[in-house]
Amino acid sequence: MLPEMPLLHATRRNFLKTATMAAACLPLAGWLPRTLRAAEPGRKLGFALVGLGSLSTHQIAPALLNTRYCRLAGIVTGTPAKAKRWQAQYNLPDKSIYNYETMDRLADNPDIDVVYVVTPNALHAEHTIKAAQAGKHVLCEKPMEVSSEKCQQMIDACRKAGRQLAIGYRLHFEPNNRECVRLAREKVFGGLKIIQAGFGFKIGDARQWRLRKALSGGGPLMDVGIYALQATRYLTGEEPLLISATSTTTDHLKFAEVEESLVWQATFPSGIIANCSTTYSVGGIKGYRAYAENGWFGLDPAYEYTGQKGLRSDGQTIALPPVDHFAAQMDNFAQCIFENRPTPVPGEEGLRDLRVMTAIYESVRTGKTVKLG
Repeated sequence: MLPEMPLLHATRRNFLKTATMAAACLPLAGWLPRTLRAAEPGRKLGFALVGLGSLSTHQIAPALLNTRYCRLAGIVTGTPAKAKRWQAQYNLPDKSIYNYETMDRLADNPDIDVVYVVTPNALHAEHTIKAAQAGKHVLCEKPMEVSSEKCQQMIDACRKAGRQLAIGYRLHFEPNNRECVRLAREKVFGGLKIIQAGFGFKIGDARQWRLRKALSGGGPLMDVGIYALQATRYLTGEEPLLISATSTTTDHLKFAEVEESLVWQATFPSGIIANCSTTYSVGGIKGYRAYAENGWFGLDPAYEYTGQKGLRSDGQTIALPPVDHFAAQMDNFAQCIFENRPTPVPGEEGLRDLRVMTAIYESVRTGKTVKLG
């Protein structure tokens, strides 16, 4: 059985211990715990999607149809036309249609167990806290929020409500990424030394919310760069100690509020160095390669919704059977709720990423290396 990629602490020993404990929460077919099958025959948790943009429309809602333990049970949107269209498409009752001002009424709907927050980054805390106060578990898209303070507010609200908070790190449930973690963890090519990781694309419409700092919290780092950051953390099993970063902008009109491209170097406690990049100006940057004492391995593409594949320095390919990332993620969360197990990707994991990204932006701003921890 491949290890789950759980929360990452400062040492490999902690990673291994947590991975062993979390392995029972694996969502993939054939690896489902017997206790869940016995305790919850036919039971599906009702999910309400908050925010009906492209990700909900094209990825999450279709994925719900592929889950074993979840179902679409409600929606929250500020656009009446979307509400009407979704209600008809998914046969949702009137009582399960909400707008952002009526989210408190979720408390009166027992058909909804989990709220999946898919709104712009700077609204995640507001909607997570409302969902927790309504007594619902929360799955929140990454990045968790735009500041560490807001992340902590989300954690506190869910803890106070006695509900779980998971962050949408779907690649923790993707087999090829998990295989690379196995290669690193078992030191198949020896200890890791250097990691190259990056993710970027050429962004389109200049009017979209991703280019408005008040909603996004930043540019490509907050959007896709976080995947490269995550990769360095789950490959090493460590938290970075030192961050050095720089950013550039060539189109000052389009990127008036956020960075266009950004690169950073992270140094980890064991001495591993990660060189990372993210951009909104070009495509083709979409993978990682980990260099070890006796070889290398990596994925390209590594982070996209489908198509993960990779190579090893011994000539073998990395090409495990694909899964629906979002379905696997939601089924995992459902299983953890059913069994009263902690999610392997809780709010604390999102908070750790925010702290590192804050250090990256601080290094860009000051031109100095930032020490973490």
